[in-house]
Amino acid sequence: MHKLNTAVERFCAKHPKFGISNLMRYIVFGTIIVYVLYLATQGSALYYLSFHPALFLRGQVWRIVSFLFVPNTFGPLWLIVSLYFYYFIGNALEQQWGKGKFTIFYLSGAVLTIIAALATYFITGTSYGVAGTYYINMSLFFAFASLYPNHQVLLFFVLPVRMKWLAWADLVMFAIAIVMGIIDGSLIAVLLPLVAIVNYLLYFGADLREFLVSRVQVLKNRRQRRPPKLHQAARKTSEQQGYLHKCIVCGRTDSEYRDLEFRYCSKCSGYSCYCIDHINSHIHH
Repeated sequence: MHKLNTAVERFCAKHPKFGISNLMRYIVFGTIIVYVLYLATQGSALYYLSFHPALFLRGQVWRIVSFLFVPNTFGPLWLIVSLYFYYFIGNALEQQWGKGKFTIFYLSGAVLTIIAALATYFITGTSYGVAGTYYINMSLFFAFASLYPNHQVLLFFVLPVRMKWLAWADLVMFAIAIVMGIIDGSLIAVLLPLVAIVNYLLYFGADLREFLVSRVQVLKNRRQRRPPKLHQAARKTSEQQGYLHKCIVCGRTDSEYRDLEFRYCSKCSGYSCYCIDHINSHIHH
């Protein structure tokens, strides 16, 4: 996975003109046009735009593109909200990565979706129609939550929630969808959620593995280097002072900077806390 991500970045560096600028803008505009067609034809237009493996294999090749523009919801309000939300996170990812890598990321999700539909057709003999980019957009959402875990959005326009918690909640929903698909014997219902997860892991799998390994190592070092009573005493003292984490380099605390992340260095002796700005640049002691 790390090699694949490196290869993508190297390709984009060698071909700076590759990619579609403002890709999500085209997706949004195309979805609006399809929604108008849906209203004008009372829904019949969707049959000719969704991806049906059997029809695609008979020569209707436009379906590998047209299904990307089928709305995931048909309520006007929720359609506007969802399009704005995915345009926002897609645009943020394009600015972070560049148009080349973002285009590859989005297209790889589309290709995996097509492969899942074709695999289901060849295995079961049933041509399930796939419409919309819900699971492709969910891989975008997971990517955004990984890059900006503390970014807050208003859930139901009222409740502020950080992206990382929404990502965990969606992952639980994915697990439920997969289990229900297994129970119902629906292969496509199992494969489509996996598409979003696999597409995400192709680009973030190595980072996720390193993060989990580092967290496990930190927990091991804490248990080995600090007696439980001393750990509890330090935590109690910090709470009495009005904060739980305090960077020993800059002195910033989690009570003063609520969006700032703090880490504990596994290579330093003792209970050494650092903010995200100094965890990788401090001198070990």
